[in-house]
Amino acid sequence: MIRVHSYESLGTYDGPGIRLVVFLQGCNFRCLYCANPDTIDGKGESKETAPEEILRMAVSQKPFFGKKGGVTFSGGEPTFQAKALIPLLKMLKEAGIHICIDSNGGIWNKDVEEMLSLADLVLLDVKEFNNERHKALTARSNEQTLKTAAWLEEHHKPFWLRYVLVKDYSFFEEDIKAMGEHFKDYKQIERVEILPYHTLGVHKYESMNMEYKLKDVQPNTPEQLEKAKLLFEKYFKNVFVN
Repeated sequence: MIRVHSYESLGTYDGPGIRLVVFLQGCNFRCLYCANPDTIDGKGESKETAPEEILRMAVSQKPFFGKKGGVTFSGGEPTFQAKALIPLLKMLKEAGIHICIDSNGGIWNKDVEEMLSLADLVLLDVKEFNNERHKALTARSNEQTLKTAAWLEEHHKPFWLRYVLVKDYSFFEEDIKAMGEHFKDYKQIERVEILPYHTLGVHKYESMNMEYKLKDVQPNTPEQLEKAKLLFEKYFKNVFVN
């Protein structure tokens, strides 16, 4: 059984084309800006769901996917439930449905390796390149994330780099440049997405009696987003502000 938090039909922000987005329960990171704090706990308010039920949803929505669309697994952190997801991914592949995994890349084991090998595309969230700042932002190291990126490159697995731009937390020119130098020769990076910082999930913290620690951080200005885009474009093609 798979622990599902929620679904989004006709999604257009999490991978190519029109997608069914499956938000899964459980996450190993503790990102200060997490928009889905209700998905962090391994159980939470999620519903145990049979893989066949998700397959039926995907197949019923397949006519809307077109040539590019498909199913995206997000969260939470999909690799948190890698073992349970593998049979479903195999069924989706048999049904000819494009599979996208949105992951922080911070968990690695044999099940995660098999899961990523079944994906058509990975959306790899690199939260910060400087490891100390990454730890301050997520309470975890970024070492495994970078190793996961290297595995994707080595195994010719297409992926998108995603970067949430947070003033005073992940918007440092030297870190973006260091990240660009690290990844500039990767052939499997198809796209770089800059995700603007937002506070859409703040009300969830209030309802859960949790403190939102970035309440004084302002959303990005258009000038900040343009500056970041220009920095990334020194190293990558296909840079987009999502």
